[in-house]
Amino acid sequence: MNDSPDVEVWATAISTNSANGRRIIFRYAKELRPSFDRSAQPDRIIIVWKYVSANGQPNSDEHRNMDQLEDTLEGALQGNRIATLALVSTGENLREWTYYTKSADRFGDLFDLAVEDMPPFPIEIHTAHDPTWSMYERFRSENPNT
Repeated sequence: MNDSPDVEVWATAISTNSANGRRIIFRYAKELRPSFDRSAQPDRIIIVWKYVSANGQPNSDEHRNMDQLEDTLEGALQGNRIATLALVSTGENLREWTYYTKSADRFGDLFDLAVEDMPPFPIEIHTAHDPTWSMYERFRSENPNT
């Protein structure tokens, strides 16, 4: 995990819901390599994994399966330099991976190849054109310590 060639520094941030004390843990690309051109990856892919937990965090088996999915994708995507994992959030019964990619279609093809021999994952995949990485930038601006 976290071996993207386009990310120089990874960081973690934690948000606590004041109403219930539950935490959301964010792992994000704090610094991208100076040579990296974000405009070359204009499509945003969000992979959503919903789960049920009393404390809002995945149980150990589910966490292991999530890690397996992420590691498998990183292995498939890294060699192609087609996508960059920018943000992962876990909490409140939801994990989301936010990737930026050169092509949502090509990302989908590589995703399908990577997981074809694995059991199905309980995920949804959402795509959007986001050439300025606005969602990522919004996360960074709303979390001033990031």
